[in-house]
Amino acid sequence: MIRGGDSMVINGDSMDMAVINEELRLGEAEIWEVSTDMMAHPFHVYGTSFQVLSRNGRKVDYTKTGLKDVVLVDGTAELLVQVNRKADANQPFMFHCHILEHEDLGMMGQFTVA
Repeated sequence: MIRGGDSMVINGDSMDMAVINEELRLGEAEIWEVSTDMMAHPFHVYGTSFQVLSRNGRKVDYTKTGLKDVVLVDGTAELLVQVNRKADANQPFMFHCHILEHEDLGMMGQFTVA
């Protein structure tokens, strides 16, 4: 997640309601790496919960690996994401920074699950 010009971006893209940023497979586990270099961002994923595997290259203590839907990213975070609900292009799930001003500036994306 980085800032670009007057907009905020994820993976180089600012939110566009006409764009599906990612396509996931139903029930398939994926490892997502989320990073920031400017400030901490609370990263939220719709439609599922995830486990935080590591922060800034360090494994997360087992007692803190419970399911989450928001993680504060300050550097890097490695997430284990598995979505078990379908979502098509007409009603996709979203991922975004949970700071309202950052969402408004485009730090969001959409994904489908089939």
